[in-house]
Amino acid sequence: MEKLYADRSGKDAELKKYAAALALIRAEADARRAHDENLIHTGQVTVGTPTVTKLDIDRKVPNATISSCLDISHWDVVDTGTKKPVSLPSNRLTKYVIVSTVERWPEGWRVIKDEPQDKPC
Repeated sequence: MEKLYADRSGKDAELKKYAAALALIRAEADARRAHDENLIHTGQVTVGTPTVTKLDIDRKVPNATISSCLDISHWDVVDTGTKKPVSLPSNRLTKYVIVSTVERWPEGWRVIKDEPQDKPC
């Protein structure tokens, strides 16, 4: 996902290998919105302490719900014109809980929905 936000073309992101449905649509739209404002994101995002909170493997398409800590504290928003970091609110959460729904497709697991919880972790 980092590549999608870092590269205005998004061609190297290969996001469809990991995301689908609403998660893919939202990620692409969010990155496009940032790029339209001449912003890119650089650095790293990490996902920590993933915990499966729900598992349904008896469905035609097995799925799971996973709660994780998304850490964007090393991900900088940069103005593409000045190449300098953009000033962001000091109260912005940079480590927060995210709940993801994943499905097992023939090619592997895909994130189909991500829901930030607005709670620090």
